[in-house]
Amino acid sequence: MFEILSNLPAAASAFIAFAGETASGIDPKAMAALAAGIAIGLGALGPGLGMGIATAHAVDAGARQPEVFGKIQTLLLTAIVFIESIAIYALVVALLLIFTVS
Repeated sequence: MFEILSNLPAAASAFIAFAGETASGIDPKAMAALAAGIAIGLGALGPGLGMGIATAHAVDAGARQPEVFGKIQTLLLTAIVFIESIAIYALVVALLLIFTVS
């Protein structure tokens, strides 16, 4: 296993070494900040990609059939609202991680 770790980039191996410390040596606020960063980073990545794909398909559909663009626009905005709720949920989780750890 240590042969695999030696091939990782320096940042990843440093993170693995940091995570392998004893429980008494880890600052809970630092780990909460790291977890919050990961939560909001990954929580924004998925919705961002989803909104981009949905918008691209809606514009493509509107270009193919301009007479139904009003209906497509309504469906797109409804879908974006639901996609954005996932990002807001990730933000709430990140804020809870930051402000509830003592």
